Amino acid sequence: MSLKVRYADGSIREVTDPSEALEIYRHSTSHLMAAAVSSLFPGTHLGIGPAISDGFFYDFQRDESFVEDDLPRIEERMRELVQKDLQYEPSIITKQEAIDYFSRQGEHLKVELIQEKAGETLSCYRLGDLIDFCTGPHVYSTGRIHPESFQVSSIAGSYWKGDERNQRLQRIHGTAFLTPEDLKSYLSQLEEAKKRDHRKLGRELDLFSISEEAGPGLIFWHPKGTRVRVVVEDFLRQEITRRGYEMVATPHVARNTLWKTSGHYDYYRDNMYVFNIDDEEFVIKPMNCPGHIQIYKSRLRSYRDLPLRFAEFGTVYRYEKSGVLHGMLRVRGFTQDDAHLFCTREQVLDEISSLLDLVLFVLRSFGFDQYKIELSVRAPDKKESYAGTEEDWEMAEGALIEAMRAKAMEWTRMEGEAVFYGPKIDVKLIDAIGRPWQLSTVQFDFTLPKRFDLRYIGPDGQSHQPVMLHRALLGSVERFMGVLIEHYAGAFPIWLAPVQVRVIPIAERHQEYGRQVVSRLRETGVRVELDDRNEKMGFKIREAQTQKVPYMLVVGDKEAQSGQVAVRNRFEGDEGPQPLESFIEKIREFIEARSVRP
Repeated sequence: MSLKVRYADGSIREVTDPSEALEIYRHSTSHLMAAAVSSLFPGTHLGIGPAISDGFFYDFQRDESFVEDDLPRIEERMRELVQKDLQYEPSIITKQEAIDYFSRQGEHLKVELIQEKAGETLSCYRLGDLIDFCTGPHVYSTGRIHPESFQVSSIAGSYWKGDERNQRLQRIHGTAFLTPEDLKSYLSQLEEAKKRDHRKLGRELDLFSISEEAGPGLIFWHPKGTRVRVVVEDFLRQEITRRGYEMVATPHVARNTLWKTSGHYDYYRDNMYVFNIDDEEFVIKPMNCPGHIQIYKSRLRSYRDLPLRFAEFGTVYRYEKSGVLHGMLRVRGFTQDDAHLFCTREQVLDEISSLLDLVLFVLRSFGFDQYKIELSVRAPDKKESYAGTEEDWEMAEGALIEAMRAKAMEWTRMEGEAVFYGPKIDVKLIDAIGRPWQLSTVQFDFTLPKRFDLRYIGPDGQSHQPVMLHRALLGSVERFMGVLIEHYAGAFPIWLAPVQVRVIPIAERHQEYGRQVVSRLRETGVRVELDDRNEKMGFKIREAQTQKVPYMLVVGDKEAQSGQVAVRNRFEGDEGPQPLESFIEKIREFIEARSVRP
């Protein structure tokens, strides 16, 4: 679908790239919402109104608070403005003219933005009675926005420029799509996402909690959640050990000098927790890399030692604003499945290739078969702002690309998305309802080896600097758990389920046999519970289903006499009576094969 777009200079073009068209469409819809709000609520002051990944928002300053009942009114006024087919009229004016105009209108937030803008001229757009400082572009007119392609969705608090020290504003969120059908599909996905919300399921399935008494952004893993976590971590430990990694453990705190050397103290200080011991400043670690570097530096290294692959489930702490915290997905304390590889330049390609194999193996093992790959590289016009030499970047990008090509992978090149210290590959899994999640990363680092003066002795007897790679498979255990819960809607695969089997005696006289079944299952490593409550059978079975237990074993007179169990699974219902040993053999096969379902 093409979009007729008007730019700040007045030129009109057809935009055919879907992602570019959608961003312009959403930005235009945010201005449409601003015009609707201004007409409904005179005296409201405008902040900013960008397009974002799932829609748009606009920040407003107003003496009274918006309420939920205002949202349908705003949406209806937007549709009225669509029917009027108002043009988005651009104009180029001088900076001083803009300051004078917006000052007269009392739009002090706009004046502040304009004053910060470099250059003598700037662009504004008129939409009906509303004039807004904006670089554009926008759709040609409001009539180009389908009246059923947008929705005003929510109200939230915000701060001017995202800074808690600034004045508080009100943010109205909305979403828009190029067609009503796309919007309908998105809203259906949202409804499904609500059912899968890991916060709701985490509470219902007794997996984790967050304590207000302890503080926000800190996860308390309950026994059932911890069982899943242990299975995940044990699986990864076994797999990476098989692939030549060494597990390490590093302290949770270190002197500030370590973080000054790494550069985090200067660039990341606002996100770090700092405290004093004996008049010395210490930092609670926000990442594991400097600790792994200390292990590397603990003795002289030879080229024969390389590659070195240090891995750690390292818990780190970072300050996040309260407004962005979200269950397990955005927290202040989390455990990274971190690894750092130290190798020679000649070994880089093989290491990246092995890392990509590992990433895809792990994702598939957890049942994620769909993913997309992004290659983040430097902005071509800002190369001077990145660490490392031209030779470093050419080597790194070349190795990443060559490794992906060798595996026939498709990827999207993300210009300007590399961090300053090196290019990276991000593997984003696609969950059961089509949402992408950023978890796995393979990252070059040109900075830390130089900052810490890492060396090894080469075959020529000379000192050389190793290449350093960061890699994460899950990203963080907390975030991965949240994604896993939402992907499976809490119904974990058999090998991951916190309770794999629930044994249900029919009557009190069958409880002794039920305990024998539980004991035998535990001997074989199956995670099992006995439901010996004085409740009706139907109630017990329904509750096991609600708790998403993969297997229920009902035992009564017949089963106790014959050494059998009546098997019921959550996927297909009754399987009928089976010898206990036959069931054990079957479920062990499913667990060892990491089956999602029978």
